[in-house]
Amino acid sequence: MKIAAAQLTCVPADPSANTQRSVALAAEARAQGAELVVFPELTLTGYELEALAADPGLWLADAEDPRLDALRSAGIAVAFNAALRTEGPLPALATLVYAADGSHVTTYAKQHLYGHEQGVFAAGQSQGRFTLGGIPFSLGVCYDNHFPRLTGRAAQDGCRVHLASTLYGTGDGIRERATVYPGIAEEHGLYVVLANHVGPAGAWTGCGRSAIWAPGGALLAEADDRTASVVTAEVDPAPAPAPAPTATATATAAATAPAEPAVS
Repeated sequence: MKIAAAQLTCVPADPSANTQRSVALAAEARAQGAELVVFPELTLTGYELEALAADPGLWLADAEDPRLDALRSAGIAVAFNAALRTEGPLPALATLVYAADGSHVTTYAKQHLYGHEQGVFAAGQSQGRFTLGGIPFSLGVCYDNHFPRLTGRAAQDGCRVHLASTLYGTGDGIRERATVYPGIAEEHGLYVVLANHVGPAGAWTGCGRSAIWAPGGALLAEADDRTASVVTAEVDPAPAPAPAPTATATATAAATAPAEPAVS
């Protein structure tokens, strides 16, 4: 299976414009032969926490929200991140997965909310597993991936590919992006697909470089730091024996949790 990681500059608090941009990138991924495309954190609105807190109209009502109809009709499986209404007063920061026929596959809500997100979103509880084309996948959203227990569980559950929707900014975010994700691939023997913002994103400037790593940590594909684009790589469905976790690798991953808001 070929998988694509997308990056774009979102229009602040404009679901229509961002869906149109995402549809264009999904079409590009499909033209390159990809069967699944992954988008960054809060692609529907951009990383606009104040707007999301003030206007529930920016939240998806549910997985069938018609604002995603065009994206669901793109003829490619999609992992798309947005604020999603819950039964409580706060939305989830959620990745919704759709099959190529537009059917809803699963929803994952970010479990580890970064500090400034905690008053805006409700933390999720589910593990975010799904299977597509016979390949088992796991999901994480940005700061989730700084917790080795989350990605380690995915490997223990037999997942082959880990999908990460993120916002990493310039500055410390560049180092974190380049350390955490190949570290997951190396420590847990997973393919890792990272979709990041590029350009202005709320209070940050996304550093781009959406990428795909192979089990073991080898870089398979990487976007640049300035262009809305997709990058693709082939995923081998046959699992390799997972390497035993090492104390050094676990300590390195744990140590990447940021002291400054370079990650969301």
